[in-house]
Amino acid sequence: MPNATQTSDQPADITFRYATRDDLPTIVALLADDEKGKTREEFTDPLPDAYYAAFDAMESQSTDALPNKYLLALQGTDIVGCLQLTLIAGLSRRGQLRAQIEGVRVASSARGQKIGEKLITQSITISKLLGAALVQFTTDKTRKDAHRFYERLGFIASHEGMKLQIS
Repeated sequence: MPNATQTSDQPADITFRYATRDDLPTIVALLADDEKGKTREEFTDPLPDAYYAAFDAMESQSTDALPNKYLLALQGTDIVGCLQLTLIAGLSRRGQLRAQIEGVRVASSARGQKIGEKLITQSITISKLLGAALVQFTTDKTRKDAHRFYERLGFIASHEGMKLQIS
């Protein structure tokens, strides 16, 4: 697996690492610290077991070549941002490997410092190092600021995504 720590083009105050099980309370707090997340997440002490089960399932599916990990952005020892990065093997596009980004969050206290941009850039770097030819994600249609953010980073809205809640 590529080193998920700071790269030479990143400012000295931001480093990256993959999450461990011990990071779950902070990750869930970040996921809940959001207009949509506060209605979707359950940030309690202790955390519901479902979060630990989901993290363990991600870890069991993850390999060096096809990670399914939470990437963390840190300022010093403080976790100030996170996202889930999953590499997916598939047959379409001549068998190209693709990266899927989900759950991008930056702590409300750290917004406006380009941490989200640094997280996405680091994810793209990791994805390229692992051979991915495409990076994709979904974002809620109501998140207009997020759409502008991703477009500024070079992403285009080339597809229409659909979801079906089944439980």
